[in-house]
Amino acid sequence: MSDAELKKGDFTEHAEPFRLFAEWLADAEKSEPNDPNAVALATVDSDGLPDVRMVLLKGFDEAGFVFYTNFESAKGREILASMKAAMCFHWKSLRRQVRVRGPVEVVSDAEADTYYASRPRGSRIGAWASKQSRPLESRFALEKAVAEYTARYAVGDIPRPPHWSGFRIKPQSIEFWHDRPFRLHDRIVFSPNASGGWDKTRLYP
Repeated sequence: MSDAELKKGDFTEHAEPFRLFAEWLADAEKSEPNDPNAVALATVDSDGLPDVRMVLLKGFDEAGFVFYTNFESAKGREILASMKAAMCFHWKSLRRQVRVRGPVEVVSDAEADTYYASRPRGSRIGAWASKQSRPLESRFALEKAVAEYTARYAVGDIPRPPHWSGFRIKPQSIEFWHDRPFRLHDRIVFSPNASGGWDKTRLYP
Protein backbone atom coordinates (compact mmCIF):
# COMPACT_ATOMS: atom_id res chain seq x y z
CA MET A 1 0.00 0.00 0.00
CA SER A 2 1.46 3.37 -0.99
CA ASP A 3 2.00 6.34 1.32
CA ALA A 4 -0.79 8.19 -0.51
CA GLU A 5 -3.20 5.30 0.06
CA LEU A 6 -2.25 5.14 3.74
CA LYS A 7 -2.90 8.86 4.15
CA LYS A 8 -6.24 8.59 2.39
CA GLY A 9 -7.23 5.79 4.72
CA ASP A 10 -6.49 7.80 7.88
CA PHE A 11 -9.53 7.93 10.12
CA THR A 12 -8.14 9.10 13.43
CA GLU A 13 -9.70 12.58 13.25
CA HIS A 14 -13.32 11.43 12.95
CA ALA A 15 -15.47 12.49 15.90
CA GLU A 16 -18.26 9.91 15.51
CA PRO A 17 -18.42 6.40 14.04
CA PHE A 18 -21.40 6.29 11.69
CA ARG A 19 -20.12 8.73 9.08
CA LEU A 20 -16.80 6.91 9.11
CA PHE A 21 -18.54 3.55 8.71
CA ALA A 22 -20.56 4.92 5.79
CA GLU A 23 -17.33 6.06 4.10
CA TRP A 24 -15.65 2.70 4.61
CA LEU A 25 -18.69 0.79 3.38
CA ALA A 26 -18.83 2.99 0.27
CA ASP A 27 -15.15 2.25 -0.36
CA ALA A 28 -15.84 -1.48 0.05
CA GLU A 29 -18.68 -1.29 -2.47
CA LYS A 30 -16.12 -0.12 -5.03
CA SER A 31 -13.38 -2.63 -4.24
CA GLU A 32 -14.90 -5.87 -2.90
CA PRO A 33 -15.70 -8.52 -5.56
CA ASN A 34 -19.08 -9.32 -4.00
CA ASP A 35 -21.21 -8.73 -0.90
CA PRO A 36 -19.37 -5.74 0.62
CA ASN A 37 -22.11 -5.77 3.28
CA ALA A 38 -21.23 -9.32 4.41
CA VAL A 39 -20.46 -9.48 8.11
CA ALA A 40 -19.58 -12.18 10.63
CA LEU A 41 -22.29 -12.31 13.31
CA ALA A 42 -21.38 -13.74 16.71
CA THR A 43 -23.86 -15.04 19.29
CA VAL A 44 -23.75 -17.40 22.27
CA ASP A 45 -25.81 -20.59 22.63
CA SER A 46 -27.58 -21.93 25.72
CA ASP A 47 -24.37 -23.66 26.87
CA GLY A 48 -22.40 -20.44 26.68
CA LEU A 49 -20.55 -21.61 23.56
CA PRO A 50 -19.82 -18.88 20.99
CA ASP A 51 -21.41 -19.30 17.55
CA VAL A 52 -20.55 -17.32 14.42
CA ARG A 53 -21.75 -17.15 10.82
CA MET A 54 -21.89 -14.70 7.92
CA VAL A 55 -24.99 -12.56 7.35
CA LEU A 56 -25.72 -9.49 5.22
CA LEU A 57 -26.08 -6.04 6.74
CA LYS A 58 -29.32 -4.55 5.43
CA GLY A 59 -29.27 -1.13 7.00
CA PHE A 60 -27.57 1.10 9.53
CA ASP A 61 -27.98 4.51 11.09
CA GLU A 62 -27.35 6.09 14.48
CA ALA A 63 -29.81 3.63 16.02
CA GLY A 64 -27.69 0.62 15.04
CA PHE A 65 -26.92 -2.11 12.52
CA VAL A 66 -29.77 -4.18 11.02
CA PHE A 67 -29.98 -7.67 9.54
CA TYR A 68 -32.89 -10.04 8.91
CA THR A 69 -33.38 -13.73 9.64
CA ASN A 70 -35.68 -16.56 10.62
CA PHE A 71 -36.23 -16.14 14.37
CA GLU A 72 -36.51 -19.94 14.70
CA SER A 73 -33.00 -20.41 13.29
CA ALA A 74 -30.02 -21.03 15.58
CA LYS A 75 -28.95 -17.38 15.48
CA GLY A 76 -32.53 -16.22 15.96
CA ARG A 77 -33.03 -18.39 19.05
CA GLU A 78 -29.63 -17.46 20.48
CA ILE A 79 -30.21 -13.73 20.08
CA LEU A 80 -33.73 -13.87 21.48
CA ALA A 81 -32.37 -15.68 24.55
CA SER A 82 -29.67 -13.10 25.31
CA MET A 83 -30.58 -10.01 23.25
CA LYS A 84 -26.84 -9.44 22.73
CA ALA A 85 -24.59 -9.93 19.69
CA ALA A 86 -21.42 -8.80 17.94
CA MET A 87 -20.39 -8.23 14.33
CA CYS A 88 -17.09 -8.10 12.47
CA PHE A 89 -16.72 -6.63 8.98
CA HIS A 90 -13.50 -7.53 7.16
CA TRP A 91 -12.72 -5.87 3.84
CA LYS A 92 -9.58 -7.64 2.70
CA SER A 93 -9.12 -5.52 -0.42
CA LEU A 94 -8.95 -2.41 1.78
CA ARG A 95 -7.11 -4.00 4.71
CA ARG A 96 -9.80 -2.72 7.04
CA GLN A 97 -11.95 -4.20 9.76
CA VAL A 98 -14.86 -2.92 11.86
CA ARG A 99 -16.11 -4.59 15.03
CA VAL A 100 -19.53 -3.84 16.55
CA ARG A 101 -20.95 -5.21 19.81
CA GLY A 102 -23.91 -4.42 22.01
CA PRO A 103 -27.49 -5.18 23.00
CA VAL A 104 -30.04 -6.16 20.36
CA GLU A 105 -33.61 -5.10 19.67
CA VAL A 106 -36.20 -6.46 17.26
CA VAL A 107 -37.01 -4.09 14.39
CA SER A 108 -40.54 -2.78 14.03
CA ASP A 109 -43.13 -4.72 12.02
CA ALA A 110 -43.19 -1.83 9.54
CA GLU A 111 -39.43 -2.07 8.96
CA ALA A 112 -39.59 -5.85 8.56
CA ASP A 113 -42.57 -5.66 6.19
CA THR A 114 -40.86 -3.03 4.02
CA TYR A 115 -37.65 -5.01 3.68
CA TYR A 116 -39.46 -8.33 3.15
CA ALA A 117 -41.52 -6.80 0.35
CA SER A 118 -38.32 -5.65 -1.37
CA ARG A 119 -36.88 -9.18 -1.60
CA PRO A 120 -37.13 -11.27 -4.79
CA ARG A 121 -40.26 -13.41 -4.92
CA GLY A 122 -38.20 -16.59 -4.68
CA SER A 123 -36.53 -15.37 -1.49
CA ARG A 124 -39.92 -14.61 0.04
CA ILE A 125 -41.07 -18.14 -0.81
CA GLY A 126 -37.86 -19.49 0.68
CA ALA A 127 -38.56 -17.73 3.98
CA TRP A 128 -41.70 -19.87 4.27
CA ALA A 129 -40.22 -23.10 2.92
CA SER A 130 -36.99 -23.28 4.95
CA LYS A 131 -37.07 -24.46 8.56
CA GLN A 132 -33.72 -22.79 8.99
CA SER A 133 -31.02 -24.55 11.04
CA ARG A 134 -33.14 -27.66 11.62
CA PRO A 135 -32.36 -31.14 10.23
CA LEU A 136 -33.29 -31.63 6.55
CA GLU A 137 -33.91 -35.21 5.41
CA SER A 138 -33.04 -34.51 1.77
CA ARG A 139 -32.70 -31.78 -0.84
CA PHE A 140 -35.92 -33.10 -2.35
CA ALA A 141 -37.80 -32.30 0.86
CA LEU A 142 -36.71 -28.67 0.61
CA GLU A 143 -37.63 -28.48 -3.08
CA LYS A 144 -41.03 -30.01 -2.29
CA ALA A 145 -41.67 -27.36 0.38
CA VAL A 146 -40.67 -24.61 -2.06
CA ALA A 147 -43.09 -26.04 -4.65
CA GLU A 148 -45.90 -26.19 -2.09
CA TYR A 149 -45.49 -22.56 -1.03
CA THR A 150 -45.05 -21.44 -4.62
CA ALA A 151 -48.42 -22.99 -5.40
CA ARG A 152 -49.99 -21.52 -2.26
CA TYR A 153 -48.84 -18.01 -3.16
CA ALA A 154 -49.06 -18.35 -6.92
CA VAL A 155 -51.05 -15.13 -7.23
CA GLY A 156 -50.88 -11.89 -5.30
CA ASP A 157 -48.74 -10.83 -2.38
CA ILE A 158 -46.66 -13.17 -0.25
CA PRO A 159 -47.13 -12.24 3.42
CA ARG A 160 -44.15 -12.04 5.75
CA PRO A 161 -43.90 -15.19 7.90
CA PRO A 162 -44.56 -14.48 11.60
CA HIS A 163 -41.19 -16.06 12.46
CA TRP A 164 -39.21 -13.86 10.04
CA SER A 165 -38.06 -10.37 11.00
CA GLY A 166 -35.00 -8.29 11.77
CA PHE A 167 -32.61 -7.50 14.58
CA ARG A 168 -30.81 -4.25 15.30
CA ILE A 169 -27.51 -4.25 17.18
CA LYS A 170 -27.30 -1.05 19.25
CA PRO A 171 -23.55 -0.57 19.55
CA GLN A 172 -21.89 -0.20 22.92
CA SER A 173 -18.63 -0.06 21.04
CA ILE A 174 -17.52 0.28 17.42
CA GLU A 175 -13.87 -0.41 16.68
CA PHE A 176 -12.16 0.56 13.41
CA TRP A 177 -8.97 -1.26 12.43
CA HIS A 178 -6.68 -0.36 9.54
CA ASP A 179 -3.65 -2.36 8.49
CA ARG A 180 -0.28 -0.62 8.80
CA PRO A 181 3.26 -1.78 7.99
CA PHE A 182 5.03 -4.12 10.40
CA ARG A 183 1.71 -4.91 12.14
CA LEU A 184 1.69 -1.46 13.77
CA HIS A 185 -1.99 -1.14 12.89
CA ASP A 186 -4.33 1.75 13.66
CA ARG A 187 -7.15 0.89 16.07
CA ILE A 188 -9.77 3.39 17.20
CA VAL A 189 -12.75 2.42 19.36
CA PHE A 190 -15.86 4.61 19.78
CA SER A 191 -18.09 4.22 22.85
CA PRO A 192 -21.30 6.16 23.58
CA ASN A 193 -21.10 8.60 26.48
CA ALA A 194 -23.65 10.03 28.90
CA SER A 195 -24.03 13.27 26.95
CA GLY A 196 -25.25 11.48 23.83
CA GLY A 197 -21.98 11.73 21.97
CA TRP A 198 -19.07 9.38 21.51
CA ASP A 199 -15.82 8.87 23.37
CA LYS A 200 -12.89 7.86 21.16
CA THR A 201 -9.89 5.85 22.31
CA ARG A 202 -6.83 4.76 20.38
CA LEU A 203 -5.70 1.21 21.16
CA TYR A 204 -2.33 -0.45 20.88
CA PRO A 205 -2.24 -2.76 17.82
